[in-house]
Amino acid sequence: MDESRNLTIVQGLREALREEMLRDESVFVMGEDIGIGGSFLFTLGFLDEFGPERVMNTPISEVGFVGMGVGAAIEGMRPVIDFQYGDFLITAADQVIQQAAKLRYMSGGQVEVPLVFQLPTGASGRGAQHSNSLETVFFGVPGLEIVTPSSPYDAKGLFKSAVRSQNPVLFCVHKHLYGSRGRNLAHRDTSTGLVPDGEDYTIPFGVADIKRAGTDVTVVANLLMLHRSLKVASGLADEGISVEVIDPRTLVPFDLDSVIASVEKTGRLVLVDEGPRKGGWSAHVAAEVAEKGLMYLDAPIERVTSLDTPMPYAPGLEEAVVPSTDDIEAAIRRII
Repeated sequence: MDESRNLTIVQGLREALREEMLRDESVFVMGEDIGIGGSFLFTLGFLDEFGPERVMNTPISEVGFVGMGVGAAIEGMRPVIDFQYGDFLITAADQVIQQAAKLRYMSGGQVEVPLVFQLPTGASGRGAQHSNSLETVFFGVPGLEIVTPSSPYDAKGLFKSAVRSQNPVLFCVHKHLYGSRGRNLAHRDTSTGLVPDGEDYTIPFGVADIKRAGTDVTVVANLLMLHRSLKVASGLADEGISVEVIDPRTLVPFDLDSVIASVEKTGRLVLVDEGPRKGGWSAHVAAEVAEKGLMYLDAPIERVTSLDTPMPYAPGLEEAVVPSTDDIEAAIRRII
């Protein structure tokens, strides 16, 4: 009988990649400093186990090694590209948007690009150029799948699905949630979770998960904002306010049906998104719910987002820009 272990997200990801590399010889990983584990120890020990042909250290040239990954995927390999910080993917935007995301469509399905980008995302005290929400930056690009896990169990199952996908996948993990290198995590009690031992499981894309059931208001949040929303929901329960918290898990494809079903029950919706207020997934979901579920709403949709400004480096200023538990609670109270 399989048993569960308490793992961090990066441990779950590491297990998933190792199992996929053992299962399929076409899977390999490349990136900067991955021979020593990379920035968040995603590939720790892989060079010794799999060798330099399948664990490839790259120069600091995102355009170059992303292009290599696209070419390898076209030729039938399954590359995983580990980024030190997801922000650096912007440097290779042409390779991602104009090549990886479009070649399957442009070739009428004759060319597939099964490629995974492992991307640390979100604000974490590293300044404007290392704190972008990559899921927001690339959300509107057709042809990409975007995954945003918030727990070790989800991270492992979703990553295995990402490696097996025939499409390019942006696998975005919040920097505060990896649980590696003893970092000063924002939420230590939410950085670990139970993961089955010895079970080869996958989680399909486009299936949201209700992390907390409720009847008074629906909150949809992901990544670090999910944990902040759960904390708020727990506190409001003491006052008799029942909050349903939904983790979409993947932004593309997005499980709109689960959100609308929840709104039909609660009559209220709060969307919590660390990206800037303009654009992004929460604006899109708000529009979709307004089009397809307006008759269920008893109050206007609330969006809780970061401010429309580059992310400051100073801790106090970053805290003022990124949604806090107080911001989430205030939004819920406004529509209750």
